[in-house]
Amino acid sequence: MNTKSWKEIKDEVYGIKGTDRRDELERDFESFKIGLLLKKAREDKNLTQEQLAELVDKKRTYISRVENNGSNLTLKTLFEIVEKGLGGKVKISIEL
Repeated sequence: MNTKSWKEIKDEVYGIKGTDRRDELERDFESFKIGLLLKKAREDKNLTQEQLAELVDKKRTYISRVENNGSNLTLKTLFEIVEKGLGGKVKISIEL
């Protein structure tokens, strides 16, 4: 049985790191992770989407979209949700 690693599968299907298709996959995955992290933080604070939305002056449907796919989220809104809504801090890193 020839088992392949997730990296090998991504390389074959999406191309190696640095190619447009692979970079798009990686960006989409990071956006998805942001949504999951925000959802977990909200749940840890025992807040509903509606309650969080009220704290940051957004609609519940917007919070739902962010949690299900963190794309199209501005940094300003990310900071508002985390700091104002969840009482946390955002840390961002850049890899070169």
